[in-house]
Amino acid sequence: VFWVQRSFKYLKKYLEEHHFDAVVTTGPPHSVHLIGLKLKDIFPQMKWIADFRDPWTEISYYQHLKLTKFADRKHHQLESKVFKNADITLATSYTDAENFRKKGAHAICITNGFDEVEFNSNTTKTRSNPSNVAEKFTLSYIGVLEQLRNPEVLWKVLTSIIAEYPTFQRDFQLKFVGRVDEKILEALKNSPLKPYINNLGYLSHSEANKEMHDSSALLITNFPSETSKGIIPGKIFEYLATGQPIVSFGPPNADVEEILKQTNAGQHFLYTDEQPLEKYILELYHNWKAGALAPKKLDIQAFSRRNLTQKLAEVLATKL
Repeated sequence: VFWVQRSFKYLKKYLEEHHFDAVVTTGPPHSVHLIGLKLKDIFPQMKWIADFRDPWTEISYYQHLKLTKFADRKHHQLESKVFKNADITLATSYTDAENFRKKGAHAICITNGFDEVEFNSNTTKTRSNPSNVAEKFTLSYIGVLEQLRNPEVLWKVLTSIIAEYPTFQRDFQLKFVGRVDEKILEALKNSPLKPYINNLGYLSHSEANKEMHDSSALLITNFPSETSKGIIPGKIFEYLATGQPIVSFGPPNADVEEILKQTNAGQHFLYTDEQPLEKYILELYHNWKAGALAPKKLDIQAFSRRNLTQKLAEVLATKL
């Protein structure tokens, strides 16, 4: 926070000598928005967009910060001032935008997205070289999987399917790319799923994207609590770009669920949805077995970075 006053002084002088129609502040750190707040006070004619990549007082770990009552009150006061004085407040999730509006912000949601160039490059490679496509029915998790997002119901369902369907036994592979919590790995290695695990560890971003494209289905998990429903992992947009079906876990009415419904790209489950989950996994497997699980064209272009940037340009042009 100690950089706010010095930055304000520098930018005040700069803006007195150079004209700008608008200024964008992006946080966290949310102290950046305090610079925007002070500039808006001095230059009321200049439009100010406060871009929140994460929420301020409603972020999941805020309640665990060791704040005094005074500090907590100050955080809420400053947040409120930013919301009420910014011409536009940007949020990266539908839930965050709604919460910001309840606090007085003129909030608009512009989510994260995927890179079309990278997506098209990987798609071309996969289609031009069929040998890259997995020969097994491969369910993949890409990224960091921690204990608090461990989909134990999925491991239970997969164990049950393997026991009941001999062909699934022969065809199935559970692939991890990235870092998996040691406790999760240990439990899986001591379970009937051990023979089916392919743990590739860390790979480069391009290699990880290739593994996404070569999978039959992609797994994403979120924290199960209601307060996490506004979290949209950036990974989901790269998942969408592959065209592969997505198996998602998280709280009810999650923003991820809304995106999957918009794009028809997969299904979202609670951590207790055992029977619906088993039905969906078997549906995906039978489609794969029938050769009907190839990447399909989905209505995902709204989430390309190019189109999201166009949306931001329209906000600047029409809302300010």
